Amino acid sequence: MPRLSLPARLAACLLMLATFLTIVRPADAAVPDRKGWVLWNQTSGATIGTGTWPANTTVVVLGPGRYRVTFPGQGAPNGVVHVTAINSAPHWCQAESWFQSGANEIVNIRCYRVGGVLDPTSFSAFFVRASGGPAPGLYGYVDSAASGALVSQYNSAGAANTSTPTGVGQWHVRFPGLVAGGSLDGNLQATAVNAATGARCKVSGWSSSGAGQDVKVLCFNSAGALLNTRFTLTYQYKVSLYGAAIPPKYYGYFLNQPPAGPPTTNLNSALGLGANTIMPAGPGLSLVTFPRIAFTQNTVQVTAYGPNSNFCGLNTFWTNSSSGPDLFVRDVNCFTNAGAPVNTGFTVSANSIL
Repeated sequence: MPRLSLPARLAACLLMLATFLTIVRPADAAVPDRKGWVLWNQTSGATIGTGTWPANTTVVVLGPGRYRVTFPGQGAPNGVVHVTAINSAPHWCQAESWFQSGANEIVNIRCYRVGGVLDPTSFSAFFVRASGGPAPGLYGYVDSAASGALVSQYNSAGAANTSTPTGVGQWHVRFPGLVAGGSLDGNLQATAVNAATGARCKVSGWSSSGAGQDVKVLCFNSAGALLNTRFTLTYQYKVSLYGAAIPPKYYGYFLNQPPAGPPTTNLNSALGLGANTIMPAGPGLSLVTFPRIAFTQNTVQVTAYGPNSNFCGLNTFWTNSSSGPDLFVRDVNCFTNAGAPVNTGFTVSANSIL
């Protein structure tokens, strides 16, 4: 075998070094960098394993309706948080703050009952920080201050997202370059961020175009009045809510307008468009079925959709059946600001670690 010259040996060494660095490159060069979710059972005072990742995630009760979630090993600056209340009575939850603490991510959550009183409840909470790319599908998020200044953002097309106030408690959020094709395509989740008062945010309007995604966000106080507050908003299209796909192979989303949104807003990663179903289950209640994606650990998030102060959550914990396996959201529950059940629009997103 011929002996390589010194320049050739040097080039070969550099190639091997580049290959090694590519293999061991830290996660913060990919989408997502860090992620975590938790399903908290207020009645038992414990997390539910099938809806919690990493498995050793913990929840500490800070006071009535206030919780501190620790996602071990998932610490990263910035990112976004979403949280959904789980209660048969009208409740909502919001993010208070989140930050990196060593290797861990700490998320503080506040939950309220109608009237704006902090109140204990079960909940499903979610954190992600993304960078780099490209993502396998289209994915973006913003953490927007009330002024529209972005605390953090991500766009899988590499473009700069914007948040523009259009009035008290109203914003126009743009995800440029995330071109999905339909007039409405994909899914959105929104969460209020406020450490001082009860706040709720929702999607009130949305269009997909050749330029990207244009979203109108509304936020309200506990009296149902429009409120200037910080909020988070995440867009997903053919990817999970944490921005990854294949893996995970199992995720789905659905827009109820009602009774349903365009077919392009009903995606099941295992079965394609239109496979998820929704059925009325009583006043303000909707049974949503995601066939063949019930692989744990998984998370479900819900956001109200429409131009009013109605809000939505989960009536109880979702079910992962062995048949299918199918994921049953039984049920999405929606309420007026006064707490009366109401049939109204919402978006729902279900996502697995697999």
